[in-house]
Amino acid sequence: MTTVSATSADAPVVERPAHRDANVLRWLAAYTASMAGDNIYYLALSWAAVREGSPAQAGAVMAVSALPRALLMLGGGVVADRLGPRRVVIGSDAVRCAAVLAVAALLGLTSPGLWPLTVLALVFGTVDAVFMPAVGALPARVTSRGQLARVQGMRGLAIRFASVVGAPLGGLCVALGGAAAAFGLAGLLIAVSVPLLVSVRMRDLPPDDTVGARDTTPWRDMVAGLGYIRRHRVLAPLMLAIALGDLGFTGPLNVGLTLLADERGWGASGMGWILAGFGTGAGAASLLLAVRGRLPHAGRLAAYLIFAGSLAIGALAYAPGVVAAVVVAALIGLLAGLSGALCGALLQTHADPACLGRVTAVAGLVSLGLAPLSMPLSAAAIGAFGTGPVFVVSAAVCALGGVVALAAPGLRHAQLPR
Repeated sequence: MTTVSATSADAPVVERPAHRDANVLRWLAAYTASMAGDNIYYLALSWAAVREGSPAQAGAVMAVSALPRALLMLGGGVVADRLGPRRVVIGSDAVRCAAVLAVAALLGLTSPGLWPLTVLALVFGTVDAVFMPAVGALPARVTSRGQLARVQGMRGLAIRFASVVGAPLGGLCVALGGAAAAFGLAGLLIAVSVPLLVSVRMRDLPPDDTVGARDTTPWRDMVAGLGYIRRHRVLAPLMLAIALGDLGFTGPLNVGLTLLADERGWGASGMGWILAGFGTGAGAASLLLAVRGRLPHAGRLAAYLIFAGSLAIGALAYAPGVVAAVVVAALIGLLAGLSGALCGALLQTHADPACLGRVTAVAGLVSLGLAPLSMPLSAAAIGAFGTGPVFVVSAAVCALGGVVALAAPGLRHAQLPR
């Protein structure tokens, strides 16, 4: 599927670049449509929850969506590996589509209050727990190992595009037709992904990809996956580096940025420009990896990029004005985007494809479960010590991820396949 053979039997096999592979492009279109639907869904859910209840109740509805995703993520990775990521993604998208369209119809016909939003959030979060690991395991089945880094960059571009397009579309739907219209559009976009995914061809796994035999219990599969990561000379330090990087990054770039903009008098518009700068830098990083396909000395380069990004995070709190802050934020986006894409590409290329669902689940749990804990801690620390010291400490935590990457020989010498 992804290779073109020369006429001679002994001639080398030439890989088809991922951006020219129709099979990869179908997968990318499906992924983009699904992610755009996700963005619209979350906007519609938060808007509808605020309209139907108090701010505290709206926050509880959003928490109902996040809790099962975090609690069930590891089990979702086992499901993705046992049943196959394609089957799980198609089934998950079908369930999410049906749930969102059902609530859209209900809101369009009546005003039922918060209970259908709560049920929808619970269903969506539960399905996400299996959807997200399966999505992470799918690229290894649609392209060759040598193209996985490029696919990681293409996936990053899809995420940026879905975010940029999804939020305005969702806001327009809410303005014109209320939450029911926004839910309807989200469900239709998720529905578009299903036939595209059905048309995507899957590569067979090599015969030695057997981490977690199919005749074992799901619990043993999960234990086997965790043991596989713990013993792996690249994946084990990579998970720790990702955890430290996210812990140091999430607080300043979420809660901390809002408090910094308020402290400096930059206002909501200034914060919006800073976020736009960050998004531009992150998009440029994804584009670079998508075009280049690979970067040399990926493990060592990721460590250096983490160090440089941590310095930029610390510098953001001391930017003299909003223009300088936008420039620094763009630099953070570029450096963090490149290091994150390289970490993701290393994860994709060094994990056994048969265990990739569980590996992706652990990485997702680190980002979605542990890193958000830094947000309330950052807010409390800024209230006590100010933005500058907290941004510096966060930058130091992020830099520890680079220390881990350089200190682990397996990760330091890790390369992306050619």
